Amino acid sequence: MAIIKHTEKERDLLARLMRAEAVGEGDLGMLMVGNVVVNRSLANCLTFKNIRSVSEAIYQENQFSGTDSPLFFSNPTTLEKNLADRVLRGEYYYPATNALWFYAPTAGTGCKSTWWGQSYAGRYKSHCFYNPAQGLCVELY
Repeated sequence: MAIIKHTEKERDLLARLMRAEAVGEGDLGMLMVGNVVVNRSLANCLTFKNIRSVSEAIYQENQFSGTDSPLFFSNPTTLEKNLADRVLRGEYYYPATNALWFYAPTAGTGCKSTWWGQSYAGRYKSHCFYNPAQGLCVELY
């Protein structure tokens, strides 16, 4: 059972974003990107108030650079759809478990201690993940 309502079109949209943002990070990296999208859809806090769907989370202005990538515009593979299904069913992967943000620092640099004023949760390959403070986004904890 899904932890957030979604259509097949939204599942495919999520799969495409996961690929565009993290194909170089492998399956686990793509799953973590999916975690962030699902978290943004669930959390009714900070800049994600009233974001209630996968589509709204993905297309929220100035959020995901992957929406401009050529990788975003082709149909998802069966594997990518299956990865999206997993996060939509509630599979979470550290450090993205409660994360609302991630970014990839420039080569040779580390992760910042905070991002958008929120705490560093951890790094996976080239992505740094950030959690809202506990109690700030109650839907995530």
